[in-house]
Amino acid sequence: MSYTPMMLQYFEVKNKYEGYLLFYRLGDFYEMFFEDAIVASRELELTLTGRDCGMSERAPMCGVPFHAADTYIARLVKKGYKVAICEQLEDPQTATGIVKRDVIRIITPGTVTEGALLSDGKNNYLCSVYDNGKQVGMCVCDISTAETYATDFCDKDIYIRLLNELGIYCPSELIVNRQEKDLQSVFSFVKERVGGIAQTLQQDFFKGNAVQNVKAQFGTKVLSDNMIEDDSAVVYAINGLLQYLKETQKTDISYINNLNYYNNDRFMSIDLSTRRNLEICETLRNKEKKGTLLWVLDYTKTAMGARLLRKWCEQPLLSVPLIQRRQNAIKELCDNFMIKDEISDALCKVSDLERLMTKIVYNSANGKDLKSLEYTCAVLPLIKDCLNSFSCNELSDFYNSLDTLQDIGSLINSAIIDDPPFLIREGGFIKQGYSPEVDQLRSMMGEGKEWIARIEQTEREQTGIKNLKVGYNRVFGYYIEISKSFVSQAPERYIRKQTLANCERYITQELKDMESRVLGAQDKLVALEYELFQQIREVVAQNISRIQDAANILSKLDVYASLADAAKKNSFVCPEVDYSDKLEINDGRHPVVEIFTKGMFVPNDTNMDNASRLMLITGPNMAGKSTYMRQNALIIIMAQMGSFVPAKYARIGIVDKMFSRIGASDDLASGQSTFMLEMNEVAYILGNATSKSFIIYDEIGRGTSTFDGMSIARAVAEYTASKKCGAKTMFATHYHELCELADSCEGIVNYSIAAKKRADELIFLRKIVKGSADDSFGIEVALLAGVPGEVIKRAREILENLENNKAVPRNKKLKERQNYNEGMFTLDDLAENEVCKKLNKLDLDTLTPMEALTTLYELQKLAQQ
Repeated sequence: MSYTPMMLQYFEVKNKYEGYLLFYRLGDFYEMFFEDAIVASRELELTLTGRDCGMSERAPMCGVPFHAADTYIARLVKKGYKVAICEQLEDPQTATGIVKRDVIRIITPGTVTEGALLSDGKNNYLCSVYDNGKQVGMCVCDISTAETYATDFCDKDIYIRLLNELGIYCPSELIVNRQEKDLQSVFSFVKERVGGIAQTLQQDFFKGNAVQNVKAQFGTKVLSDNMIEDDSAVVYAINGLLQYLKETQKTDISYINNLNYYNNDRFMSIDLSTRRNLEICETLRNKEKKGTLLWVLDYTKTAMGARLLRKWCEQPLLSVPLIQRRQNAIKELCDNFMIKDEISDALCKVSDLERLMTKIVYNSANGKDLKSLEYTCAVLPLIKDCLNSFSCNELSDFYNSLDTLQDIGSLINSAIIDDPPFLIREGGFIKQGYSPEVDQLRSMMGEGKEWIARIEQTEREQTGIKNLKVGYNRVFGYYIEISKSFVSQAPERYIRKQTLANCERYITQELKDMESRVLGAQDKLVALEYELFQQIREVVAQNISRIQDAANILSKLDVYASLADAAKKNSFVCPEVDYSDKLEINDGRHPVVEIFTKGMFVPNDTNMDNASRLMLITGPNMAGKSTYMRQNALIIIMAQMGSFVPAKYARIGIVDKMFSRIGASDDLASGQSTFMLEMNEVAYILGNATSKSFIIYDEIGRGTSTFDGMSIARAVAEYTASKKCGAKTMFATHYHELCELADSCEGIVNYSIAAKKRADELIFLRKIVKGSADDSFGIEVALLAGVPGEVIKRAREILENLENNKAVPRNKKLKERQNYNEGMFTLDDLAENEVCKKLNKLDLDTLTPMEALTTLYELQKLAQQ
């Protein structure tokens, strides 16, 4: 026993694509066999059947209709599977023996182009990373839009920087040259945080003919223009991505022709934790768009604009001239709102040109796709006329550069009917008058159908059989049908073709001749229409660069119109952006919280510069400290992305990096407690912040004991405010003892959130004022939260005892350990003296922070004696 020829062909293909689910085309279905069938039936909930394969046991099999395959492939890719499409390479009706088949494309999470598998407002990136130990190169590409970005870095925290970059793009697929064990955090991020897949490829995959391949794809000057060394990690990352696309797509990828290389000097650096904490594009809890900065700003009308706006939010600029160029465009649109509305209405009719062009390149675009392109071309002249009303550089450049693509629109309009069928291999979509040959064939078919109708009438009259009819099916062609009761009246020239329960079917020579004419014309017509469609599609593909340029202008215009809408509807103002050390905001508001509070938001001022670079903020929980700090961070991001901001006035000195340490969280999976994670983030901030950075510290040191935490918080505040760092910093704390830093440390200023206590009721005023708070009102906040009255009463008693130092101390036995390290000491270093006796008497659980500092001062004096 041996496998059938078909199964031998299957195995020949399958052996080349181990690790992929092979969709093997058989007739109108894509079939899967053996292990692939078992996996697909489980994941897609398909019925598992079997097929004779030449062996004693039937091969497990399941399949999906070829015309509905995209839906099933989408589900598999979303689950992280890679699918290989094995197609018939010749017409089964004309093939001799087994039909030739081979894989025409591989679909992975990062190489998806089908609309059913993509989100309109979000890019789908494939990422390539090359790490040589000293430098990391990274390249990302969304093949559905051809957008390609590359960068490299050799920071001291090189892998944290890599994670931060990955946080911008959230790639659905990652290829690297290092093993998973070497890049554990990177693999975990892609798999667990993003839900993508990651794999390691050989060094040669990235390095082979790298320079030649990159120049061939993006132009001979791409490396020199961007000052990229031939032997740099980023060249190998780009090459790895290109080779992966060529292997999986098996088609021309010349449409990916624009490489956007950037470095630290172009965009504000926002680390991964800060992106999450500030909820720039997705909420921290539900990963949703609603409730984010992007949600506030997004009034885009096109999918292209929505994706670009997300990118602008993720990557604020560092160049003041570029920021001002964007501001001027938004300002003109705000000042000419009627024209802006006209543009927005026109943009509603613009299709997703970026992804449409990819479908055309992949030969997967149908008649409806071409009509979408035509409708977009139809509104381009109106948009161009509107742009002529503006004088700022950006919008003027749009007017001068926008190609209205009228020749392409006219071609499609003259060739394709208004409502073409979905399938292009069944004809019926070429417009009357476009092709004389098509018109002639349709005329022949029309005459044939009229002639058949005449035959039916003539045969009824000649035979006297009134219910005689001429019909057609694909198996028997045209036939004459007579019911059983009239069969005896059938003339001798009728040739019996088929016997049914209630009737007999016949053919005549005349009918056969006409059938040949009509069906021949129909086959020729379908083939001719498909050929003409391919020609039209090829003409469009030849103009891809023109269409890509128009798409680029339209997407930017959509974002500007969106930001103008957001500014008008939310009363945003245009900020002054410069290279100073100023952060001056009058009546600043949180752009998201303001919407949810429906006009009840309390605005606040901010004034920071080199002389007052660290705001030490105290006040009750729930009073608004975190909201205040976040709103300033978001206002800075909005200003540097070119947007207007929620304030009455704002002056923003360029911020190069933004950091945050907010809230209590942990990473138990990697063995990091809440406090360890907090210290890791603090260490990263202190190691990377500059005097141009902006930092939010929200409750430093709360994850350990009171003395430890307060000591760390104080040291962090002092270091951050010192000239070693000097970043503009907002430092919220409940350690009121730190407020004395304003008197002893240059650059630190005390602020607090105002609150009023009336009897047992606490009223939050939400206003930030100069000076420190007297109390954290923790018990009052607990009462507001609904903690039982009995607990509140007992807490007040304990607090009163602690404040009056009446609490009964508990003896604690100190366990002595030897632990000499540079800059440290332990209790073993102290003899049995007054210091030890005093320490033994202390009840650490009842000490207030102020008492602790006083005791520490007394101990120091004793030790010095």
